[in-house]
Amino acid sequence: MLNVNDVFVSYGQSQAIHGISFSAVRNETVAVMGRNGMGKTTLFKALVGLLPLRSGGVEVDGVDVSKEEPYRRVAKGVGYVPQGRMIFPTLTVEENLRTGLENAKVKEIPEEIYSLFPVLFEMRKRKGGNLSGGQQQQLAIGRALVTNPKVLLLDEPTEGIQPSIIKDIARALNEIRKLREITIIVSEQVLSFALDVADRLFVIEGGRLVHEAARENIDADRVKQYLSV
Repeated sequence: MLNVNDVFVSYGQSQAIHGISFSAVRNETVAVMGRNGMGKTTLFKALVGLLPLRSGGVEVDGVDVSKEEPYRRVAKGVGYVPQGRMIFPTLTVEENLRTGLENAKVKEIPEEIYSLFPVLFEMRKRKGGNLSGGQQQQLAIGRALVTNPKVLLLDEPTEGIQPSIIKDIARALNEIRKLREITIIVSEQVLSFALDVADRLFVIEGGRLVHEAARENIDADRVKQYLSV
């Protein structure tokens, strides 16, 4: 469903991503783990088209999207929840969700969004800026889901969120995958969350993938060493 092939990304003369390759199949969740500054957000921005590739390729469901604009990648099945959530604070919850329906054939918010995140239904008339960090994160995920993606990219979804809400988000992601059989790629620093949702874990360091393991074979101590400063 997602194929990333030998991707290089630069900021000017500075190379940030050095030949990353991985793939993920339908109905699989993959966690990309690493400390701040190791390239997770840069990689995700490149996958969604916010940063150009210097070389390499990205395919979604067999279609090469490497040179497509972000909105075209969304149309071809990429959903994106950016780091920091980036919801519209002056719009209501309902209006925020509707922004994701801009190019959809059906303009109604799917009922399952409110089933997955009941708090969004309760607060649907409230301004996004008045929600807590955890509620905003649920809203950002809901907004990405209304586009009906094949691949959902979540950049640091647990950042700044209290532990009880982190558990809720893990539960919702597992439910989403079961309902829709989509592919989920999550960048993360919290190992417990990654183990709750991911089938496979990668570690990124200095813009390179340096470690990979299936969840059942994970060496937690080794991964923690990569994540510690």
